[in-house]
Amino acid sequence: MASSPAPHNRTRSEDEDDPVDQMISRTGCAELHYAVQECMAEHQDWRKCQPQVRDFKECMLTFQNARREQLAKQRATQDN
Repeated sequence: MASSPAPHNRTRSEDEDDPVDQMISRTGCAELHYAVQECMAEHQDWRKCQPQVRDFKECMLTFQNARREQLAKQRATQDN
């Protein structure tokens, strides 16, 4: 049985870089994202993947908070 494309990658060929994958790679959370995808492919039930989802969420929140702080510092130096 052929696997269906990821929901965010329906119109792209296998050789093209997916913009969502590119964005997640920049966060440093790609491996955790792939772990969620693998779990979902295996179990077809998000409830069975909660540890992976939690780990990915924590990683993304850490990245978002660090990015927010970085942008605030940049704005502060531009305002001075």
